[in-house]
Amino acid sequence: QVQLVESGGGLVQAGGSLRLSCATSGRTFSSYAMGWFRQAPGKERDFVAAISWSASNTYYADSVKGRFTISRDNAKSTVYLQMNSLKPEDTAVYYCAADSFGGRSVYRSSWYGPSGYDYWGQGTQVTVSS
Repeated sequence: QVQLVESGGGLVQAGGSLRLSCATSGRTFSSYAMGWFRQAPGKERDFVAAISWSASNTYYADSVKGRFTISRDNAKSTVYLQMNSLKPEDTAVYYCAADSFGGRSVYRSSWYGPSGYDYWGQGTQVTVSS
């Protein structure tokens, strides 16, 4: 069983920055692809970013490309999401997720949707004021 715990959310003004962290349990974190999703009230859970097991490959939604950066520290079993130039439309609950089935893949099309992950955190709220 894998547990994921997000932290780092909060209230920030437009143009500001936040860094989200997702700490995981389990000894096999380094072999999982990881992803970040977000969900605004009344909307579906949307893909934000994904990173392969070795961090050699990263993927982003068009809406965050150039502003957000996903990274991971396998020694700390933690994945990060650095969010810069935040906009009010970035307001949402942010979730991290783990794909334990993909093995040491560098790309899977399933990573762009929630069904591509089998473990989820509880989420952390990010609110961007205008």
